Amino acid sequence: MSDSASEHQTYNIAVVAQSGRLQYEALLFFASFQHFNPDFKGKVYFLEPQFNDRWSRDPRINDEGVRAQIESMGGIIVPFENHQFGEYYPYGNKIEGLKALPKGEPFVFFDTDTLVTGSFEAIPFDFNRPSASMKREGTWPTIELYGPGYGQIWKSLYDKFGLEYESSLDLSQPDEYWERYLYFNAGWFFYKCPHEFGERFLHYALQIRDHGPEELVCQELNPWLDQVALPLVIHSFGGGRHTIPDGLLDGAITCHYRVLPLMYARENDQVIEVIETVTTPNKIKKHLKNYDAMKRMIFQKRGHKVRAMFDRNDLPVRERAIRNQIKRANFWMR
Repeated sequence: MSDSASEHQTYNIAVVAQSGRLQYEALLFFASFQHFNPDFKGKVYFLEPQFNDRWSRDPRINDEGVRAQIESMGGIIVPFENHQFGEYYPYGNKIEGLKALPKGEPFVFFDTDTLVTGSFEAIPFDFNRPSASMKREGTWPTIELYGPGYGQIWKSLYDKFGLEYESSLDLSQPDEYWERYLYFNAGWFFYKCPHEFGERFLHYALQIRDHGPEELVCQELNPWLDQVALPLVIHSFGGGRHTIPDGLLDGAITCHYRVLPLMYARENDQVIEVIETVTTPNKIKKHLKNYDAMKRMIFQKRGHKVRAMFDRNDLPVRERAIRNQIKRANFWMR
């Protein structure tokens, strides 16, 4: 194992924190992270978008109790300005916010709706070889009947940025099947420098948005823009699939739950035990109860009513079916 992938490395963690749901998810993430990583040597940064002309309402953390609690736990709230994205595309926060992290220090970014369920000491990050979440579905591109196929669309993007294409392919997957092509969920990603990664991520995203190849003319980029640009960025830095072992992130050590009703419906018993353990201390509970979905799902036990509706060993194949069943029971919240 290289020095960069050794267990003694120091790196930073980053999530976005802003008004509304994300500030409470950020506190929950931090509580679960510290529960399993009390001796973490790096810093945990909370990227906070600032109010400017890219927003119609102030996006900053507006629950001052949450702000104070994060800071009292050692979290570092760092402001950043949106110059290209903002309210119309909040996923851009994970792109523009990277510039607020310390230059030249390895980082791991997580979506705020992530629960930590294990120790990060078990993860052999190789920060010279970036990667991202493989917990994804074939959400992009959408193939039109008479339009270009997966290969033509993806190759046009590699060509646009002067990237070698063939080595990005998973040749164990059939031609024109979505998993053959490098594609990630942007729920987590890592690299050795947030500024290098963020600058290239922003450049690629803007070029795709504003000057995309003609093969993208029928493709929807909102909300998929970050996930279209991300594999190109990772490939350009010499990364790819599975540069850390499977089964750790999005497995034994983190859970990207997305929304609480889905967590209670489909995640294993350990995940539910973790969320209910880390939210028990009053210093955490008193803030999370200000967010209605957490108050009802976690503290008033509505989540267990959702959980009783599903067999974790025989879940519907499509997430939409799970969502619809929860909505029919009037238990959907986010």
